[in-house]
Amino acid sequence: VQLVESGGGLVQAGKSLTLSCSASGFTFSTSASSWARQGRGKGLEWVAGISKDGNKEYADSVKGRFTISRDNAKNTMYLQMNSLKPEDSAEYLCSNVPFHSGKYVPTKDDEWGKGTLVTVSS
Repeated sequence: VQLVESGGGLVQAGKSLTLSCSASGFTFSTSASSWARQGRGKGLEWVAGISKDGNKEYADSVKGRFTISRDNAKNTMYLQMNSLKPEDSAEYLCSNVPFHSGKYVPTKDDEWGKGTLVTVSS
């Protein structure tokens, strides 16, 4: 399994970015997947998740601003981020791990991309 994120960059507060996650050896439409982020000096924070049935979950901190989606034909998952804030600055990673609102205990089947950096300037 290989997951590759793209689309990060430097953006001003209030602007938008769309992140992409392409996969090989993994099919988004047949499994849950998610986006998480890790700010400098901070722990992993789940941002959004989508189930194999298309149900979506979001962290309270991004609800109403971020939208997770996927294109089954392209086997790609997206994270549309609007109204970005400086506190959204982080490394964003995609994963085959379902959205976690509680404690995350990694398993041997968990796969993560290397991440894409988002920096939001004030």
